Amino acid sequence: MELVTKEQMDVLLANGRRMMEDDISTSVWPVLKLFTPDAHATWLLAWVEPDAPDIAWGLCDLGYPEIGAVSLHEIAAVRGALGLPVERDVYFTAHMSLSDYASEAREKGHIAA
Repeated sequence: MELVTKEQMDVLLANGRRMMEDDISTSVWPVLKLFTPDAHATWLLAWVEPDAPDIAWGLCDLGYPEIGAVSLHEIAAVRGALGLPVERDVYFTAHMSLSDYASEAREKGHIAA
C-alpha cells in the first residue's frame, strides 16, 4: 500500500503553496493519517513543501505530540517492534484543524484521531 495517494499528494502540495502565500498553519486541516500498528507512532500530515515534496508538515506523535516537519522517505523506512511498516489509515477523515488536533493530543497525551 502506498503511504500517500496521488490525490492526497495533490492536496498536500496545494496546502503547501497556500502556506507559502498566506501562512495558514493554524487553520489547515490534516489530509491523511499514518501510523505504526506495533509502535504507537502517529502522523497527521497537512502539507508538504512545494519545492521539497519529501518534507511534510503536521502533527507527529512519537511519544509526545508536536507539530513539525518529517521526511516521507524516513517515515516509509520506520518499522515497529514486530517489524511492521507504517500504514495509511484509509478510514481517516479530518474533522478539525491541525491546531485543534494538537491541542487535543496535548490534553490526552497522544493523537486520538
